[in-house]
Amino acid sequence: MKIVIPGGSGQVGGVLARALAAGGHDVVVVSRNGGAAAGRSVSWDGRTLGPWAAELDGADVVINLAGRSVNCRYSEANKHAMMSSRVDSTRAVGLAIAGAARPPRVWLQMSTATIYAHRFDAPNDEATGRIGGEEPDAPASWRHSIAIAKAWEGALAEAATPATRKVAMRAAMVMSPDPGGVFEVLLGLVRRRLGGTIAGGRQWMSWIHERDFVRAVEWLIARDDVSGAVNVAAPNPLPQREFMAALRAAWGVRVGLPAAAWMARLGAFFLRTETELVFKSRRVIPGRLRDAAFAFAFPTWPGAAADLVARWRQRAR
Repeated sequence: MKIVIPGGSGQVGGVLARALAAGGHDVVVVSRNGGAAAGRSVSWDGRTLGPWAAELDGADVVINLAGRSVNCRYSEANKHAMMSSRVDSTRAVGLAIAGAARPPRVWLQMSTATIYAHRFDAPNDEATGRIGGEEPDAPASWRHSIAIAKAWEGALAEAATPATRKVAMRAAMVMSPDPGGVFEVLLGLVRRRLGGTIAGGRQWMSWIHERDFVRAVEWLIARDDVSGAVNVAAPNPLPQREFMAALRAAWGVRVGLPAAAWMARLGAFFLRTETELVFKSRRVIPGRLRDAAFAFAFPTWPGAAADLVARWRQRAR
């Protein structure tokens, strides 16, 4: 198959491009910087139609991953960039598909598990999950992340692509030992003996191993009967204190320095990021994948953490 990946030069895009190219597919990465971990690369500006759009004509699949990283301070400029990079790129992909003589049969659009409410009482699946934005115990600053997620999926829904099946992948944190990903950040804390409980550790963490992320993408490509929102997450989220304890065990250390809420806020300030990334309780489960009996290679975090740590150590040699 010919698979076009706008925004595929990032860490998650690299994981996906390498795996799909290794599977014998013709992979085309559409990127601002022209970089690709595997396959060919073409350039775009992430906003407007251009020569890159010709790659979608006759392609089998488009997987749009484009969007500015959320690992930053929520300044007005950064909030605008996070919103516009997602909405503008999604609209551009929609226009390219609409203008194709032979449009792709499926469009997988990256979304985020952050769309769900901050909560401790129950998990969020696609059918019964509570969309966030109105939680009384969540800071007002978190509402912008929800607004971005809604606008992102809204741009997908509004695209006039009747011949192309559309899926919004509400992805949890994709865990990979590659440089630049969230796993490397969390492991870095553990290696420095800082990977303890943060702000009490009750907040839920949802995640997915990179191999299961790739397998879920392949499953979504193959399943012509699946469209709409799909939670791409492992079936067993867990509280932050348990998540970090399992990662410490995988690394081989018993103790991680805990951090009170004020300490985490101070650390986030100096790291130029936001505490929402560690304070928000994301208890997301893959209802549609579960109901279809999708078989996860890494359904639980301790096993996934052990695999990722072993591969990180091998890469670091």
